[in-house]
Amino acid sequence: MIAGGGLAGSLAALAMARMRPDVPLLIVEESARFGDTRPRAFADGELDPEGLDLLGPLSEHRWPGFYVAFPGFSRNLKADQSGIASDAVHKAMLATLDPKQYRLGTRVVAVREDALVLDGGETIKAEGAIDARGVANLSMLDLLYEARLERDYLFKTPHRVDRPVMIDATVDQAGGLRFVQCLPLAEDRLVLADVCISERAQPDEQAEARLDAYVATRGWQRRKLLSEWTAVRPLPFGGDFAAFWRLGGARVAKLGLRGGFFHPLSGRTVADAARNALLLARQADFSGDALHDLFEDEARTLWKKREFLRSVTAAIAQAKPEERRGLIESLFRLDPGVIGRLRADRLGMIDRMRVQRALEKS
Repeated sequence: MIAGGGLAGSLAALAMARMRPDVPLLIVEESARFGDTRPRAFADGELDPEGLDLLGPLSEHRWPGFYVAFPGFSRNLKADQSGIASDAVHKAMLATLDPKQYRLGTRVVAVREDALVLDGGETIKAEGAIDARGVANLSMLDLLYEARLERDYLFKTPHRVDRPVMIDATVDQAGGLRFVQCLPLAEDRLVLADVCISERAQPDEQAEARLDAYVATRGWQRRKLLSEWTAVRPLPFGGDFAAFWRLGGARVAKLGLRGGFFHPLSGRTVADAARNALLLARQADFSGDALHDLFEDEARTLWKKREFLRSVTAAIAQAKPEERRGLIESLFRLDPGVIGRLRADRLGMIDRMRVQRALEKS
């Protein structure tokens, strides 16, 4: 059983349904739909071939690269990017799973290693259970936060953004490291995000006005605001990870943000979610204890492996707010291959030396 039908839980269910149809499955989601209410983008280089195969049917958008912009410096980087539409996960779940394999609009109040406790007291037993309900208590970790206000715009004329703008840091830096992201979904449709990396865990009250000003500055004429949402990505740089993993159930398997599966520098979860979904589908023992040990070991291994990435986030955290943009800019001045491997969590020893030198020079 899987509690939580966000990206991590849904990919796990999809992988099981496709690769292990012999295993009984139930996924329970509190909202009326699976997946996100927002589109997601990821670099193809973050995933291995199996992960790309899993996400391929969900990826409705593709781009050959992305842009970054800083005062006096901009760059067009080649790297295949894919985008998951906001309703793609939900459609895939309904098309793949039997209705008996899922419950929507059902709140899980507790997860045990072999049971889900639902709002109202109903308990569903199984051989094993996984908690993928999203972020929980992060108090045991040292964090920065990437706070985002995102808007899906429909414009009157083409916006002429032909690929994602990962960072436009030419905007005012008041209050933290700020930038705008642009995700083109059609020639007249664009998702804009006001992003702030700081110690603050939510967008501030001026985020809407900043996006309005950004749209006006670029001469885009809005036809319609299709939707708006906020999101926060934790960016860990230290803390007691073992204690974090014990929170919410000492012997309960965890996925997604609840299990600490996110990139320390970007906060992205797509690659970890795909990798863990495939790991689950290859598992032979689905008892609660075995699932817990499987994903706790994976989480600990990734935490240790990503020590260098956390050190980059720590350098940003320790810098003065006015210095943080320069640190990020120094990373995007590196060789494109190093940038790609940094984003994909595939840095070699020489790559790490280059990243460290770039941070020291900035």
